[in-house]
Amino acid sequence: MTYVITEIGINWDGDFKLLEEMMEKAKKSKADSVKLQSFDESIVKQHPEWKRLLKSSVSEKNIEQINKIAKSVGIPWFCTPMYSQAVEFLDSYVDKYKIRELDARAFLENKTTPLLDRIMKTDKEIIASTQKSPSDFQSKKYPNIKWLYCVPKYPCDFSELDFTNIADFEGFSNHTPHFLAPLMASILGAKTIEVHITSDKKKNFIDNNVSFDYDELEELISLIKISEKIKK
Repeated sequence: MTYVITEIGINWDGDFKLLEEMMEKAKKSKADSVKLQSFDESIVKQHPEWKRLLKSSVSEKNIEQINKIAKSVGIPWFCTPMYSQAVEFLDSYVDKYKIRELDARAFLENKTTPLLDRIMKTDKEIIASTQKSPSDFQSKKYPNIKWLYCVPKYPCDFSELDFTNIADFEGFSNHTPHFLAPLMASILGAKTIEVHITSDKKKNFIDNNVSFDYDELEELISLIKISEKIKK
């Protein structure tokens, strides 16, 4: 069965009512979990809307409310920490971590960072996005990492995708504007699919250019489940 992660990310804009709606829609679409992000000012300071971004970051101040909403909706949630201190307050609430392509690159180059060191100490499952095939790396170290093929471009054009080595990965993290790419990845054998979602494509949510609306999410998951009935 395909595990579908709905990346709410920064598209909830710090609005808890909207966050609850997005979680409810993800559950209604039969997604398996939702994902958020945690970063501090130093990471987003160069972005023109950095103050707005910070509102949507998981922090010590809002994590209890976020967790309460997820429990009320009845959908698991986890997070992408982008600085090591975030792991300290996240660890009591999540059962896995996602690391972005920038940090996953360090693993593949046999390097380490304070963030990676801290996450590894938790012994929890790690989902990592990378464009480079991890085939020569993952079997030797860190067996608790699930690798997702990802082109780190927002948005990514279909012509930039290369599923030739998709079997080297456990899944696919999507940045294309249409769900054909994650659907195809699933049909080709990806067991984990991560997609961004938005409540309204007409509004100026920051990640809208790589996000699916609720109807698209529901159709994607429905098609994935249909495709799973085909013997391969």
